Amino acid sequence: MEQYTVTGMSCAACSARVEKAVAKVPGVTSCSVSLLTNSMGVEGSAPEQEIIKAVEEAGYGAAVKGAEAKNRPAAAGADDLLKDRETPVLKRRLYASLGFLLVLMYFSMGHMMWNWPVPAFFADNHVAIGLLQLLLTVIVMVINQKFFISGFKGLIHRAPNMDTLVALGSGASFVYSVYALFAMTAAQAAGDMAGVMEYMHEFYFESAAMILTLITVGKMLEARSKGKTTDALKSLMKLAPRTATLLVDGVETEVSIDQVKKGDYFAVRPGENIPVDGIVLEGSSAVNESALTGESIPVDKTVGDQVSAATVNQSGYIVCQALRVGEDTTLSQIIQMVSDAAATKAPIAKVADRVSGVFVPAVIAIAVLTLLGWLMAGQTIGFALARSISVLVISCPCALGLATPVAIMVGNGMGARHGIMFKTAVSLEETGKTEIVALDKTGTITSGEPRVTDLIPAEGVNERQLLELALALEKKSEHPLARAVLAKARESGLKAADVTDFKALPGNGLSAVLDGALLCGGNLAFIGGQAEITPEMETQAGRLAQEGKTPLFFSRDGRMAGIIAVADTIKEDSPRAVKELQNMGIHVVMLTGDNERTARAVGLQAGVDEVIAGVLPDGKESVIRSLKRKGKVAMVGDGINDAPALTRADIGIAIGAGTDIAIDAADVVLMKSRLSDVPAAIRMSRATLRNIHENLFWAFFYNAVGIPLAAGLWIPLLGWKLNPMFGAAAMSLSSFCVVTNALRLNFFKMYDGSRDKKIKVKRKEGKNMEKTMKIEGMMCGHCEARVKKCLEALPEVDQAVVSHEAGTAVVTLTAELGDDVLKKTVEDQDYKVISIQ
Repeated sequence: MEQYTVTGMSCAACSARVEKAVAKVPGVTSCSVSLLTNSMGVEGSAPEQEIIKAVEEAGYGAAVKGAEAKNRPAAAGADDLLKDRETPVLKRRLYASLGFLLVLMYFSMGHMMWNWPVPAFFADNHVAIGLLQLLLTVIVMVINQKFFISGFKGLIHRAPNMDTLVALGSGASFVYSVYALFAMTAAQAAGDMAGVMEYMHEFYFESAAMILTLITVGKMLEARSKGKTTDALKSLMKLAPRTATLLVDGVETEVSIDQVKKGDYFAVRPGENIPVDGIVLEGSSAVNESALTGESIPVDKTVGDQVSAATVNQSGYIVCQALRVGEDTTLSQIIQMVSDAAATKAPIAKVADRVSGVFVPAVIAIAVLTLLGWLMAGQTIGFALARSISVLVISCPCALGLATPVAIMVGNGMGARHGIMFKTAVSLEETGKTEIVALDKTGTITSGEPRVTDLIPAEGVNERQLLELALALEKKSEHPLARAVLAKARESGLKAADVTDFKALPGNGLSAVLDGALLCGGNLAFIGGQAEITPEMETQAGRLAQEGKTPLFFSRDGRMAGIIAVADTIKEDSPRAVKELQNMGIHVVMLTGDNERTARAVGLQAGVDEVIAGVLPDGKESVIRSLKRKGKVAMVGDGINDAPALTRADIGIAIGAGTDIAIDAADVVLMKSRLSDVPAAIRMSRATLRNIHENLFWAFFYNAVGIPLAAGLWIPLLGWKLNPMFGAAAMSLSSFCVVTNALRLNFFKMYDGSRDKKIKVKRKEGKNMEKTMKIEGMMCGHCEARVKKCLEALPEVDQAVVSHEAGTAVVTLTAELGDDVLKKTVEDQDYKVISIQ
């Protein structure tokens, strides 16, 4: 997506006009314009010059966003991109306008209504007072000329906007007042003092100036509030380091951050920010990564560990090699993600966009009809004009245009502060609509690293002796389970003894000789041939397996030494996260390639609603496709094999510690790699969507109530009529209220589940049918894969979950299929079907 900065926009009608103009450029596939950030995101092959030309022909200005610092996201100018330049300008305009307006109001209302004293020259000189009001109003109009320039430019380009309404309202008041002033001079020349006094009350100079000043007040408040919505992005940009200490031939040299290249060596002292993403080559330290992940506890880093830009080295001196620099660093990618999300539009914004496109012309038409209607009803031109001007100045397309983007920006910023990255506005809106969450087991629910969970020594052996024996054997093994034993031994402070004649026996275990004694370790079948295993030990092993753990058996010189159980343990926060999802009315499913027994054990610990085991890497995508028929699905994963499923799901959520491919395929990235961030992301999305609904309601409600009131529809019934100045005040406050309401999201507690609605979401009834086949002859995972492949080759079969341990195949059908076809399909592969239910 190429991003542009658009200038000259004042309301939602402007952004709709720009969007429409750019969408017509050949080669543009999509375009979204953000009134909040004055930015435009364009996708397609259209040249930049053509896009800029289209914007300019529509009456606005455009330039490629941040072109001068595109390759320098950490440079000094990066955090200057979102600097609030609008508020200071509006503040100066407001102060100048107020100074002249107060003088104008003193003469027009203070003197005329309350007889406040004025210089003797003006005391009975009504024409002089009229001329003074004219001059003061002209000054205020010149100060606020932007409304007239932008407003009439919009008319010329047949794209009227909010400034057009303000310019027409203020301009009409001024023109009619000038007419009344000239009519007064004629009456005075004719000696008609009664006429002079009558025309004196027809002046609307103060309304013309007050409208401009009040709208400027609203614009300034709106600009200040809009500035606060980008605080999260600004704070991220300020984190970017400005310098780095490079090591060149062993000499430390401080250079600007944009001079660091991939492969360079750099040093980081305690208390300094790490300048770019890299890998530690020398030293060790504790690094505070809260800037990126929101996690306040420092992470220990040693040789071989990766570090990220903008994190803080808290203790030791480390030397690193640069892996990612410039816009490739994790920080820059986070900034880009937040920025892209702000530049995209949520689906709900399309409603406001459609209304905004016709809003201003419709308001102008209503104002004209109001004027003509009251004149035809016999009212004076002054009365009718006041009603017409009130319609123009109370209507607020800005409130409609800002209702969605301000909430999206604040919600996205809140997520970024807590390590939850929504890539687009669509993902922020859609995440909260999730009905089913599918969780990958390894690395998502579990830690992804096997750990020793139980030590069960045989009679005459203690735990330390068992662990020493296992350490001596596993020291030379590269198996993942061996790493778990080595880690446990390190924790216990043990050192590995040197063994000889080491042998790895694939599918069985290990053997080696220590001090003349034969050490063996492996599965039940292998060790059963080396030593006698007591019934008690077999019972213990069965219990461990039932709990989803892998029992490793060890023997020494033909005597049983004991069992060490290893398991991929679930993360500490997983059960709580699953429970929170269920409390939010979400059905939680666990996907895994593990066998049924292990999967059930882990699923029971985590508390999930449903376990789908024996899913091969290429089968996750088909499972997600099946789940989508029952409701909106979010898939949470971290591996390369999760990428197709993440893409297939309605919302893909990647664990931040996972692979780049999984992160690229996802819609939401969890930087902390914590499962508890999944319910937090859903809460944040729901709160943001609720805030958008509130904003749109008040924006539509304000205009629906305000325009009829301004037009005078309530005058015949209740006598209510609206002064144009109060209409302008209401207009100026409406946008401010919408933006302020969005800022309330900054106080939302996304990790507080106490207010979650414990209701079940009504999911779509699935049309799928399930059949469970009892099959004999499957012996291993290869058999499972073979049966699964042949069943899923049938057009009517959506998914087949096969388990050789349970001897079953659970088949999900999308259409009727006879049992005889299923039976023949499996038996053609040399397996026997016992029953089909």
